[in-house]
Amino acid sequence: MAELTKAYEYDIEEITLIPSDGGKYEITVNGDLVYSKLKTNRHAEPGEVLGLVKKLI
Repeated sequence: MAELTKAYEYDIEEITLIPSDGGKYEITVNGDLVYSKLKTNRHAEPGEVLGLVKKLI
């Protein structure tokens, strides 16, 4: 999360965290799924989500 806010400090209008059980999470940008721990069964590596977001922008 910190990587995204630092890289896109002036572009991100809102970030919403929705709590879930079991450490599951998904990251979407404008409704597009960017990363899913549910599908990969692992935490994202450092920089991984940022790289995926950069591909969309």
